Amino acid sequence: MKKDDRLLWLYGEHEHKLTPLPEGEGAPPAAPHLRWHPLRGEWAIYAAHKQERTFLPPKDHCPSKPGGYPTEIPFTDFEIVVFQNRFPSLHLDAPAPPKLAIPTARGQGFCEVAVCSPKYKRSLATLTQARRDLLEQVWTDRYKELYSHDFIQFVMSFENRGEEVGVTPHHPHGQIYAYPFIPPVIAKEAGAFRESSVICSLIPKLDNYVVVQTETMIAFVPPFARFPYEVWIAPKRHHPGPWKFSDAGIRDFAQILGDVVDRYDRLFNRPLPYAMAMHAAPKGEEETFHFHVEFYPRMRAAGNLKYLAGTEVGAGTFAADLLPEDTAKHLREVK
Repeated sequence: MKKDDRLLWLYGEHEHKLTPLPEGEGAPPAAPHLRWHPLRGEWAIYAAHKQERTFLPPKDHCPSKPGGYPTEIPFTDFEIVVFQNRFPSLHLDAPAPPKLAIPTARGQGFCEVAVCSPKYKRSLATLTQARRDLLEQVWTDRYKELYSHDFIQFVMSFENRGEEVGVTPHHPHGQIYAYPFIPPVIAKEAGAFRESSVICSLIPKLDNYVVVQTETMIAFVPPFARFPYEVWIAPKRHHPGPWKFSDAGIRDFAQILGDVVDRYDRLFNRPLPYAMAMHAAPKGEEETFHFHVEFYPRMRAAGNLKYLAGTEVGAGTFAADLLPEDTAKHLREVK
């Protein structure tokens, strides 16, 4: 436990014996709450304390460096560390919400950060296969722990990569959110999966959309991609989440994650900024929901960012700049 009572977990294949370092500044009070959007029919999270969070820190910011800026991880070396976010959007002890003209609710949940290397300039592509295998096991452990709470309805692991996406620490890291409701995108997907095995039906028809595949996993550009160079990764057989993977599935999933990110980085000869989200089954949808990973790259060409326009933000209708079959070909041909 950290000095401000936030929890921290150390994961690894080897016993951790390092003495903890002095920690940085503690977490500010968190009082998130939810507000209901009556037109969209969905919850929005309000967490005003996040306004003061660290934004684009100096390049020498090291969360495990003695006297760092500040020291979030009180160790100079580790394999994988998970800790509760200092500026969480959701909090276990969220207070009662304000009474407004619209429905409100407590912002109760969990927000965690997973750091998978103490070194700079690492990524899912440059981590060793063993470290990616361990990371998949960490995700599985956190899914199981967070879903064990009765009020949690959905858990999502995700990664925001690159300054263009607003990333904070410069170490390879992702986040894990545990929500007290099922977010709207996931709710729509759950409804589609209840009607048919969408991904299992799609896989045999992908042909030129496949980027890379293993015995148990497949990475492809969806024919309906909204972002340039969007890629999905999915098991070839139905799985509700990583917690159901076999040993071979764990290895293949870890391998294909690294392969996709490596292709992204070679595509324009630079680390490609992206958001990546893992869509696992919400509670109650395990029988039909097909786990998959969605990558949303933020570049459409070398030096050209993909910006969301009015039609995409205001209407929710995306205007794609590139054909999915062409982007799949570009990614397959990356050397």
